[in-house]
Amino acid sequence: MMKKSLFLLLVVVLFAPISANADTAELDGQLRNHTFVYIDKKTGLEHTIYFGRFGKVLANILQKGFSIKAFDLSSPKLFPNVTFVELDDLLKEKAIFVAVPIRHFESIIKSISPKLSNGTTIIDVCSVKKHPVEVMEKHLSEKIGIIATHPLFGPDSFITNNRLKMMMDKTRDSHNQFDFWKRFFVDQGIQVLEMTADDHDRMAAQTQGVTHFLGRMLKEFGIKKTSIDTQGFRDLLDLVDQTCNDSWELYTDLQLYNPYTKKMIMNLKESTNTLDNRLKELQS
Repeated sequence: MMKKSLFLLLVVVLFAPISANADTAELDGQLRNHTFVYIDKKTGLEHTIYFGRFGKVLANILQKGFSIKAFDLSSPKLFPNVTFVELDDLLKEKAIFVAVPIRHFESIIKSISPKLSNGTTIIDVCSVKKHPVEVMEKHLSEKIGIIATHPLFGPDSFITNNRLKMMMDKTRDSHNQFDFWKRFFVDQGIQVLEMTADDHDRMAAQTQGVTHFLGRMLKEFGIKKTSIDTQGFRDLLDLVDQTCNDSWELYTDLQLYNPYTKKMIMNLKESTNTLDNRLKELQS
């Protein structure tokens, strides 16, 4: 079993939208009903959290090396084996995971930035990478480390896939944390792929962008199970279930915050037109 970390973690998990115009002064009011969670190595390894779909996934991974404390701005809550502490205490910690909707990432980073301690490393888990990296480099001081990550799995694929992958980039490893976290995830059986934010988004526009676009398109089309389903058709039904189990906000964020997705969608539409024109040529 891996040794306990020297560092504390903060997992930020949101239940509801935050105004994109939120500033630091509005932080407390805007974060009502949102839960901040961090992992503390001091009280054992057996705890987990259940604050949202991907928050649960992240906690399931991190609990293998850490115990859990939490802070909830809405009101004090009781959860088994979870200790609630103040936000200011959390933001003093040395390693902070931020897991929030992409569209609210900048407002959250701007809000917590003035309260972070020198020597802290911020680790994001957004599904796009150029946007959060640019945000962190813009709003976080040089004394704050930055590690960009994208777990290449969601709540559904985490359960069914035993070959998990995670993208990681040593964006600004001010405090030599990158190798520690890379080893931790590798020890959990996750394959770590090192690449830049730009390389990630170029590839993700095809892999992730196409997957979610096709899943949503097939749902809009009204694809349904039949009595003569082939395996290929069942795979399409599974694609719809997997992608549409994620929120509509995640889908739109993937399309809007990856700078390469728009061109990918245009190419996909052109491909359907090309196939349609070929059929028309045969009919003429």
